[in-house]
Amino acid sequence: MKENNWKPFYPIIIVFVSLTLLFIAGGTYLENWNLDQQVLIAGNLIVFAATLLACMVSWKGIRAATGQGAVRGVYGSFMIKFFICAAAAFIYIMIEKKNVNKPALFTCMGLYIVYTFLEVSLLTKLSNRRKNA
Repeated sequence: MKENNWKPFYPIIIVFVSLTLLFIAGGTYLENWNLDQQVLIAGNLIVFAATLLACMVSWKGIRAATGQGAVRGVYGSFMIKFFICAAAAFIYIMIEKKNVNKPALFTCMGLYIVYTFLEVSLLTKLSNRRKNA
């Protein structure tokens, strides 16, 4: 991608950097809430990466000439993001077994919702800018 093509993704990138810094700086505060700092940072990174990938797939689908391409892009991006996050949660649960940090896992689910909201608002703005949308 060209450098100027990353401009629409700045809100997602800013949220990612802000949350990562918050999770790094708030180690003691997170411990008071029984939140595992490493799980939050890893979860934030995974959801961020999955969101960027999903945005790119959705945007490619929205730019498609046919309505079928748009539907394929949107559903494909949802499935990519959902299964990446579900697989990451499954792997974490299988590794940790009884030591799963449930508050951190539920916080990561909240991050999924935040990033999904950002993704939808970004794609809505981008599609409204298109002349043929």
